[in-house]
Amino acid sequence: MSLTKRVIPCLDVANGRVVKGLHFESIKDAGDPVLLAQKYSNEGADELVFLDITASQEQRETIRSLVSKVAQVIDIPFTVGGGVKTLQHARDILLCGADKVAINTGAVKNPQIITDLMNLFGRQCVVVAIDAKRNYDVSKGKNIFSEGDKKFWFELFIYGGKKETGIDVIEWAKKVQDLGAGEILLTSIDRDGTKDGYDLVLTKAIVDAVKIPVVASGGCGQPSHMLDVFKKTDVDAALAASIFHYEAHSVDRVKEFLRENDVQVRL
Repeated sequence: MSLTKRVIPCLDVANGRVVKGLHFESIKDAGDPVLLAQKYSNEGADELVFLDITASQEQRETIRSLVSKVAQVIDIPFTVGGGVKTLQHARDILLCGADKVAINTGAVKNPQIITDLMNLFGRQCVVVAIDAKRNYDVSKGKNIFSEGDKKFWFELFIYGGKKETGIDVIEWAKKVQDLGAGEILLTSIDRDGTKDGYDLVLTKAIVDAVKIPVVASGGCGQPSHMLDVFKKTDVDAALAASIFHYEAHSVDRVKEFLRENDVQVRL
């Protein structure tokens, strides 16, 4: 019997409020993180992701008091990321009630921290967030893809999608797996906030490149987009924000839709 697929709401937090943007820009308010977390937990979300999206850019740690408040109102696995650079940052987040720590910029700057986190807290606690964007400047040494008549590779971005790295995300995904990551949180910057559906080319490429669980993120605008990513790739979980925050769809109704279409989910 196949494992059930996970449906994960995401709380992108800035200045203590849940926000949503487009391509990591044009941020607008989406509500109170504690109230939304409680709502999603009650609706049957499998997990919750909390990302302090300006922490790395502002060179500060995640807002721990807010993480604690969210942890107190949910009873599902809870991943927290944003500005994690040291083992102490990660320990503080876990002590505030998180089950997993997500790290992106900090891991690119110091890849050894992935192994250190694994050794200290266990592989299941370590989530590496990968923010990817299509780069149409095709060069040697990259994994090249094509869609229509365009060729491209996927570039890794850091600092909340603000800074390119020149790193191929397929190679980076393999590397973080080898270093000790237990899961990859994969976000398409191109699709973020568009509600046009997940980047299936990107998602399938990463899922096929690694053996650890992958969470697809970026672009979910309706339940059929989750169905597509589960049917067309072997991704383990689908993350969404807009469709839940603005009450277009509830978590439980989305899961019922998936089950009706032969995707195994936990109701």
